[in-house]
Amino acid sequence: MSRRIIVGNLLCIAVLVSGCGSLQKPADITAEPYLLDAGLVSRSISFENPTGAPGQGGKAESKLGVGRKGSPAITLKAGQEVQLCDIEGPGTIRHIWMTTSKEPNNLRSLVIRAWWDDQKHPSIECPIGDFMGFAHGKVMPYYSAVHSLGKNAGMNIWLPMPFTRRAKITLTNEGQKNVPLFYQVDYTIGDNHARDVGRLHVVFRRKNPTAEKQDFVLLPTRNNKGRYIGALIGIRNMHPGQWWGEGEIKIYMDGDTEFPTICGTGSEDYVCLSYGMQETPYLYNGCNLDQKNFVSMYRWHLPDPIYWQKECRITIQQIAWKQGLAETQDDWSTATFWYEPIPSQPLPPMPDVKARTTDIWQD
Repeated sequence: MSRRIIVGNLLCIAVLVSGCGSLQKPADITAEPYLLDAGLVSRSISFENPTGAPGQGGKAESKLGVGRKGSPAITLKAGQEVQLCDIEGPGTIRHIWMTTSKEPNNLRSLVIRAWWDDQKHPSIECPIGDFMGFAHGKVMPYYSAVHSLGKNAGMNIWLPMPFTRRAKITLTNEGQKNVPLFYQVDYTIGDNHARDVGRLHVVFRRKNPTAEKQDFVLLPTRNNKGRYIGALIGIRNMHPGQWWGEGEIKIYMDGDTEFPTICGTGSEDYVCLSYGMQETPYLYNGCNLDQKNFVSMYRWHLPDPIYWQKECRITIQQIAWKQGLAETQDDWSTATFWYEPIPSQPLPPMPDVKARTTDIWQD
């Protein structure tokens, strides 16, 4: 047997053992935009093309004629659910854009839900504002590696959302007012995903107020392998004049019990700031609201990944500084983002619309 054949066989074995199963490396469509034969098909869904089918966009009629902006938006009525997409895979949702009324109550009342690959329960369940990167329903223009937000509630999320068979997303108006809704879902089909590819999961939690000496849970226990992407965190300081942010984040993984493997040093430290909050939004970390005792802050673990193999739970303490460290209670909310394969366990129940909207920002 020649040396060339031996080396080739060893290469094949190494690729298979690594779990790739194929010698073809998936295209990096962001870092290598010049690769034209990626094997992907580009599609987009909006009210102008609700199925994303080829040649079916912009067919609705307006007073200007057929195809002249006939169906850009709908009025989403109180209590109404609308299907944003139902896509056959394999594929990847690459970007979602949306806009609606920028009223804070509305942005906490609209709920986005996503189901991957025919799993019976949603993997994403979150108020649209928090899902799109801002707490308390308060629109503050900014951008990060995950979100971008315009001053009139032009909302974007850029995290890839892979699926192997089907992707279904809905939006439900759980509020009491009819509101306008524009949106677009941009995606590719033909992606070569492994069966256990991580699907995006998002959970929303709120405690108003938190319980003293009981750490707030960002990520309830997940019993699967996965990767924590990060969180959008909202705090309403219920003790004006008192610094609320001495609590440490705790990441328990793969057998941790009383004490975690990863432990932070303070709440503002977790979002990579220091000595209090500053309204400073950066690419992977920062604060996009610090006004009137309301804080919205975030941390994205993209260049510094947090993986687990069997289980993970993430909490953060509520500790204040009041002439020294002191236990405290405040109003905390989070939208937590992570990837894990399916089947995955159901998300915990989401707070109802009253619990989500009470005591939020008022313009």
